[in-house]
Amino acid sequence: MNIKDLHSVYFIGIGGIGMSALARYFKFIGKNVGGYDKTESPLTKELVEAGMEIHYEDNLELVPEHYKKPVGTLVVYTPAVPVDHEEYQYFVREGFEVRKRSAVLGMITNNSFSLAVAGTHGKTTTSSILAHLLHEAGMPITAFLGGISEDFNSNFLLEGTEVSVVEADEFDRSFLQLTPDVACITSMDADHLDIYGTSEALVQSFHDFAGRLKSNGKLFVRKGLPMEGITYGIEDGSDFCIKDLKIERGAYLFDLVTPGETFKGVTFSKPGKHNLLNGLVAFAMALQTDAPKERLVAALATFKGVQRRFSYRLKREDFVFIDDYAHHPTEINAVYQAVSEMHPNKKVLAIFQPHLFSRTRDFIDDFAQSLEKFGSLLLLDIYPAREKPIEGVTSEWLLQKINNPNKKLIAKSDLIAEIKKQAPDVLVTMGAGDIGLEVIKIEKEFTHEN
Repeated sequence: MNIKDLHSVYFIGIGGIGMSALARYFKFIGKNVGGYDKTESPLTKELVEAGMEIHYEDNLELVPEHYKKPVGTLVVYTPAVPVDHEEYQYFVREGFEVRKRSAVLGMITNNSFSLAVAGTHGKTTTSSILAHLLHEAGMPITAFLGGISEDFNSNFLLEGTEVSVVEADEFDRSFLQLTPDVACITSMDADHLDIYGTSEALVQSFHDFAGRLKSNGKLFVRKGLPMEGITYGIEDGSDFCIKDLKIERGAYLFDLVTPGETFKGVTFSKPGKHNLLNGLVAFAMALQTDAPKERLVAALATFKGVQRRFSYRLKREDFVFIDDYAHHPTEINAVYQAVSEMHPNKKVLAIFQPHLFSRTRDFIDDFAQSLEKFGSLLLLDIYPAREKPIEGVTSEWLLQKINNPNKKLIAKSDLIAEIKKQAPDVLVTMGAGDIGLEVIKIEKEFTHEN
């Protein structure tokens, strides 16, 4: 399939963060772009404003006629779409070119110098840092991001086609469609066991991904992971290493050691050791391009962040509100570490929305141990996403396992009243479901209150 021969691209699940980045790409290069999504969202509204045709009911009659011509039309779908989806079934049955999002991403990026970020945690932040570094260094890049970069106010960047930045998603083994020149693996914690069955199968998929690098490709691996590659870490003698780490005025200050030289007095402002590691490997990957080193170092200091990745929604003397996408125990631990480091001895209230029944079941004890560390906890019902309920797997079950007297199961409608009642110094919201809609309400309420 040649992209030049396409007239129209239709997305089933166009409102997904990865899908919408692809949709922006095809619109940018002049194709007709439209699609279906289950619900309207701020993201789909932006796509409509950009000229894309979107509807929210699985109904063939709502699909515009120019997407019903097999010649010159590409149909892109996300693995989250059920196989009995009426529109999906129609396009398959009628012989359209129907491709998974990951296959299309591979098709677009394979002819560029491709930088791919893999790992069960940290993909979005690392790829966003990498895109920011290369952008600031003046490189001709295309970037497909899994979150809204606060530097670009978008999940998509197109400033040239010579270099591409992409997230290599392990869900549904999607990253096995990519053939990168440079890749990194940030983490390989057990996750997506509904897909892989065992943690060993998940780890094997990362080995398979590493095997897809081009013949002279480079692989960066966080030190301690069971993979061969160029290592990176903090104060541990890795190939790329952060040394003499300090915190000054809410930012990290350190020396960045590479195999060839040391950069002194580097600044990075995103809280959390996990984010510091993300910044380190993004820098290491950026060095593999022709980007000027000094501009890359300077760009580390100016990275703003990614929406819903330890995002400060409010930051006042008397009240701090942080929002994060954390939906796995390891990610919750990372948020706790960052909050404790940047806001020590403060009264912290955490709100968590579990994501997926299967993930809650598979990591129930780990979730309990991660969540009980916070001073006080409000727990929302499980967000089902693509899943049907699993008997006995509920937020009540999780709540019982949390060893913290300051815990409570709560409805979304009662959140604001409960936050006011508890009056925390620091409020943290976490989850990958629709908790983001509550975040907007909370921010509005407490901004107004001030």
